[in-house]
Amino acid sequence: MELLVLCYHAVTARWPNELSVDPEALERQVRLLLRRGYRGVRFAEVTSDEGPSKRFAITFDDAYRSVCDEAAPVLERLGVPATVFVPTAWVGADEPMSWEGIAEFAAGPHGAELRCMTWDQLRELAGRGWEIGSHTHSHPYLTRCDDDRLARELSDSREAITARLGACATIAYPYGDTDERVMEATRRAGYEVAAALPVEVTRPTLMGWPRVGVYRRDAPWRFRLKVARPVRAVRARLPSRSSS
Repeated sequence: MELLVLCYHAVTARWPNELSVDPEALERQVRLLLRRGYRGVRFAEVTSDEGPSKRFAITFDDAYRSVCDEAAPVLERLGVPATVFVPTAWVGADEPMSWEGIAEFAAGPHGAELRCMTWDQLRELAGRGWEIGSHTHSHPYLTRCDDDRLARELSDSREAITARLGACATIAYPYGDTDERVMEATRRAGYEVAAALPVEVTRPTLMGWPRVGVYRRDAPWRFRLKVARPVRAVRARLPSRSSS
């Protein structure tokens, strides 16, 4: 079985930031994987014994509204489902999302691009076959949280999504930030699969599944290199590294 999980954020040409991928680039990247024989699944289905043996999952962190407006139509045309991970404290807020790493952009001219989806938009995506997962409640570095706050960040988000959309089985760690304590708390909170990033996790486990981050700088040649099986196999053999 060959498994590939991609991590995107915003999808718009209007926000000139590394976290924002042009819709045309997204379509080009997904078409490449389809031509290579991959079939799209939701993140929760990556580890399933059923389904295609060569599969990929498109995931979106932060639930930017551009994902609903611009990414969803692209993926619908291609017949590919996706997963969006939601920081529930920000759902439906009129003001831009703001936390370490994006705060300076929230206060700038592109602040409108940093607004989070509404519950109605998330419900619409779920109705189209998308998976809605947690991105915690307020998007902190989880390894910096004490045990009580860690438990609240994990449980409050899952409960909010479950109450409004019916289920929440997956989570993506903000910043890809995790360790053994966070993974154990995530398991206790009732999540079935958790998405990380290779900076912290290289070898897949249910509570720490590495993803390939896709960014604005990823020209076609760079994307092809990132998703190449030999490159991913080398990364999987490397020891985990702490984020800077």
